Amino acid sequence: MPSASVAAPADTILLARQSLHHLRGVLERDAGMQAATWLQEAGFAGGGALYAVYSTWLSERYAVDRPASLDVRHLGETLSSFFEEHGWGTLRVTPVTPAVIALDSTDWAEADPTAGATFPSCHFSSGLLAEFLGRVSETTLGVMEVECRSRGEARCRFLAGAPETLQILYGRMAEGANYLDALGA
Repeated sequence: MPSASVAAPADTILLARQSLHHLRGVLERDAGMQAATWLQEAGFAGGGALYAVYSTWLSERYAVDRPASLDVRHLGETLSSFFEEHGWGTLRVTPVTPAVIALDSTDWAEADPTAGATFPSCHFSSGLLAEFLGRVSETTLGVMEVECRSRGEARCRFLAGAPETLQILYGRMAEGANYLDALGA
């Protein structure tokens, strides 16, 4: 049952999923692989505003005044409720290794199951989540999508961890390793 949402700050807007899908499609068509970088950067730029909305929501909903002080056992529940209420979809947070968590969604807003993508393509979300989660944890984090509904998979799976860890993971995957094998999970 949806509850009343926290009012968004003046610097935020509501954006239709179709607009995000179309933007990604046009950028990929016209700019090729550069589109991923541009979309990640745009998402990253919006992470601070999203964090501000989450902070207010968390305080009003759970009386937690600082997101970093939230008991980690409740992180998955609060993130799923927050993102679902704000139109992004549900998230399930799962530790994959001591240094990496997975955020899984079977209904993530940026994913377009009709896209027929070759690679995971929720680039905007990867940047947005990196900045947002970095602020929540008060540390620098990277986010990499390793499964995507846009390429026909059952879920979108984002991995969050230290940028150095994800860089090593990316290198191993570029050499052909499965991400779980590359993480030793």
